[in-house]
Amino acid sequence: MNDAHLHMVVNHFPLIGGIFGIAILVVGFGFKNEIIKRVAYVVLLTSSLFTFASMFTGEGAEELVEELPNVGHQIIHEHEEIAEKFALLMYATGLFSLAGLFASLKNKSWNQIVAVCTLVCAVGSAVVAKTVGTSGGEIRHTEIRANQATTPAIESEEHDD
Repeated sequence: MNDAHLHMVVNHFPLIGGIFGIAILVVGFGFKNEIIKRVAYVVLLTSSLFTFASMFTGEGAEELVEELPNVGHQIIHEHEEIAEKFALLMYATGLFSLAGLFASLKNKSWNQIVAVCTLVCAVGSAVVAKTVGTSGGEIRHTEIRANQATTPAIESEEHDD
């Protein structure tokens, strides 16, 4: 398994895990259930650890694909820039999750404040996750690029009339 393959394996966990963590945390708030919130904290914390793995494998993946046709340095650079912002948000989410888990287990008075901060940070991460996921997909999937050019095959079919 090379770095690009490994990056493709681990990079989905922070995105999807973050969404599941948010949903579980919202359910925990809705039911006012600390056990459900603890599950959310563990999911979000695990997602932040996978963020580290994804960032760690990203550089090696870049080296393998940057010279391929239709890839280029610019699209990878854009993905890398937004991924760095996403990673910072996920690391903060992981820290808040760790604090929330501690506060919940020890029944601290500031438990609710940390829970809200975790949720806000996780939602911010999810918003950025959409962009980082799309920009990553655009690296090799030219068909989803917003600025893709019309392919010659389609142009010739349009002018055959």
